[in-house]
Amino acid sequence: MDTGGSSESPVEPKKGKSKTPRKPKDSVLKQKSPAEFFAENKNIAGFDNPGKSLYTTVRELVENSLDSSESISELPVVEVTIEEIGKSKFNSMIGLVDRERVDEALYDDYETTKAREKRLAKEARAQEIQAKNALLGKKVKETPASKGMKGRGDASFYRVTCKDNGRGMPHDDIPNMFGRVLSGTKYGLKQTRGKFGLGAKMALIWSKMSTGLPIEISSSMRNQSYISFCRLDIDIHRNIPHIHVHEKRDNKDQWRGAEIQIVIEGNWTTYRSKILHYMRQMAVITPYAQFLFKFISDAPEKNVTIKFARRTDVMPPVPLETKHHPSSVDLLLIKRLIEETSKQNLLQFLQHEFVNIGKSYAERLIGEMGPDFGPKMAVKSLTSQQIVRIHQLFRQAKFDDPSGDCLSPAGEYNLRLGIIKELHPDMVATYSGSAHIFEGHPFIVEAGVSVGGKDVKQGLNIFRFANRIPLLFEQGADVVNRTALKRINWSSYKINQTQDKIGVFVSIVSTKIPFKGTGKEYIGDDISEIATAVKSAIQQCCIQLKSKITKKMQAREQQERKRSLNRYLNDVTGAVYGIISDTAKSRASKNKKKRYEDEDLDAETLREVSAKLITKERLKEELAQHIEKVDYEMLLEYATQSGVSEEPREAIYIQSLEAEPKFIDLHSPIFVFRLFQ
Repeated sequence: MDTGGSSESPVEPKKGKSKTPRKPKDSVLKQKSPAEFFAENKNIAGFDNPGKSLYTTVRELVENSLDSSESISELPVVEVTIEEIGKSKFNSMIGLVDRERVDEALYDDYETTKAREKRLAKEARAQEIQAKNALLGKKVKETPASKGMKGRGDASFYRVTCKDNGRGMPHDDIPNMFGRVLSGTKYGLKQTRGKFGLGAKMALIWSKMSTGLPIEISSSMRNQSYISFCRLDIDIHRNIPHIHVHEKRDNKDQWRGAEIQIVIEGNWTTYRSKILHYMRQMAVITPYAQFLFKFISDAPEKNVTIKFARRTDVMPPVPLETKHHPSSVDLLLIKRLIEETSKQNLLQFLQHEFVNIGKSYAERLIGEMGPDFGPKMAVKSLTSQQIVRIHQLFRQAKFDDPSGDCLSPAGEYNLRLGIIKELHPDMVATYSGSAHIFEGHPFIVEAGVSVGGKDVKQGLNIFRFANRIPLLFEQGADVVNRTALKRINWSSYKINQTQDKIGVFVSIVSTKIPFKGTGKEYIGDDISEIATAVKSAIQQCCIQLKSKITKKMQAREQQERKRSLNRYLNDVTGAVYGIISDTAKSRASKNKKKRYEDEDLDAETLREVSAKLITKERLKEELAQHIEKVDYEMLLEYATQSGVSEEPREAIYIQSLEAEPKFIDLHSPIFVFRLFQ
């Protein structure tokens, strides 16, 4: 045996392949701040990409402005400006000097010689094909302009400004309101526009991630002699505001409201339609608000200015904070309520911390809990087992449904005005249902259906709202979308689903909107209570429209009959006049005098024809007048049955000479009568 082989190199590779398992490092417990969590998971709050981030920033600022104005019952006036910032201007804002490229091949938009030749050859082939098509007489498509390669560093930046006439913010609270995530004034059980409680804080986080520039806030409250100005950003790791400037400035004009200005990375080109669509839908659901939207660019042809005028000064009531329904609470919530309550005993706790539990019913519940419970027992002394018993009884006992008094729907009046103002439909119907219940939370569904209109596509155009804010994304699985497409038989209501211009508007308000998905952009179709209420509301609108469409079809048929009569008027006149004229001549003959005296013909008419007092032209005029008379009578009957015309009309307000007019509003589902005193 050759023993020398044992010392050869083949043994070494085997040693190298057999890896020694690494010793795992000791795991270190780490903690993240709320700001750091949302910065790493920004898609949860709607900041998926630069374009969506620009849209979400505008939406958050607009909704904050509306909430601020409505909280003091002030008719909202909101101005939104998006200013495009070029690369050079942005660099000067952050103090960076522009630098020419030295090594072109270093950049990802560099085009190699081979890639350039390939692109030019492709363009030459396309031009050759177009030239051949032109010679053959075929339709020639315009050659798209050659696009240069765009690198990842070619970002677009925008300054977003939102100004309102709302409540304003206390001077000392501004830093925490913008620089501390999950801190705010909207927490509690009530109908709110916000979906996460982030507001402008997420926009500030995105600004810090994309531009590094701070946010600027100007605010002034009622009877405040100064304007609070604050420039700050956020310490993401510690979730605290980093204040640059926080000072009080003169308020010579006695301005009240808030103005927020922030610079972020965005994409106006791809999300232009979404932003404008959002503003238009917001004008539909809040016709009592006035919006002014501007987009400013270095290229004047790109500038956009749109004003959404106020159509009414009737605002919905402010949503009220309510208490929890017993069937909607869990163990953690019961424990938190026990810790925060100011009530001493169990009886008072049940009465005052939950809705629909009166004194007598609370005593019955306590008696059902067992011998360990009593009305006078200290609520703070409840054990974990006793709290579980209370929770079990809450889930099994029968309670009255909560009322919808705490909710603030847009109202049929406002919804109808908004649809007419923005779409100018041929006809519209609205419906507001009563309060329904889902998992102990009240909700109200309002609907509107329109036919025809300006800038409306053929087929179904679905507009979804949740707590009076538009939902533009992920509509495929939404309960409104599926109901309108699959559960409504449009043809039975005289509506053509594919050819008519149909607008379907559904607004859902609740203390808890059951959003699906992380983006919270749609309401699932798996909740039977909501699906049934949505279907019923749309059907009620369709029933109203069916009556209007039927009457309109009858009027159209009347017009068609009138046109047919007018079309044959000359022929009928000639035929009738010929018969009468021949009869008159025959009567004049003496040999036939006796025969015609016994006929039923009008002798006076025949004498007038013979004397040329009745001519062909006069007969034609009399027939035309008779057609007009019959048509007028039929139209009058139609107008009497159909009621007021559906054409939109501009409101005329007669103001009192007093500085502050006194009036009383009498509300109806479809109008508001204002009586000035």
